[in-house]
Amino acid sequence: MSRLLERYKNEIVTGLMEELGYKNALAVPRLEKVVINMGVGKSQEEKKRLEDAAQDLAMITGQRPVITKARRSVAGFKVRKGNPVGLKVTLRGVRMYEFLDRLISIAIPRIRDFRGLKPNSFDGRGNYTLGIDEQSVFPEVDLDHMEFTQGMDITIVTTARSDEEALRLLSLLGMPFAGA
Repeated sequence: MSRLLERYKNEIVTGLMEELGYKNALAVPRLEKVVINMGVGKSQEEKKRLEDAAQDLAMITGQRPVITKARRSVAGFKVRKGNPVGLKVTLRGVRMYEFLDRLISIAIPRIRDFRGLKPNSFDGRGNYTLGIDEQSVFPEVDLDHMEFTQGMDITIVTTARSDEEALRLLSLLGMPFAGA
């Protein structure tokens, strides 16, 4: 079992029950899934770019990514409907907690000029999204074979009823928010 999952079950649930006034442990906010999305815009000119990004994302998450396709044509970006434009991975269960543990303890501290995550990136329903500029902050990515840097969006979906509950849950899990 993941150490973050053990910490959630043993410490965080009881703390949040007292703090938020829940009587049932199943009513306490929990993590549902983590969605990692990588937009590979230059995949039209260079086909190898999508393959390399898929390989990096698979190394980071431990799961094969799904290729996302364009929903509509955009002439300004030279994109046609149905063309591959990105990659995504949805993590649940133990893999989700393992990924979050690596993200919080290893990857986020390696970000240059990091001053904390913005606490205003919640969507109003208790879900948090953060963007990372390059995949090289993850130790699984081999810097010698990396030909380009690729950013990614990480969305953490919770069962929290409000952004305040989700902020408290994520900060107890160890997310380094600015001003917290």
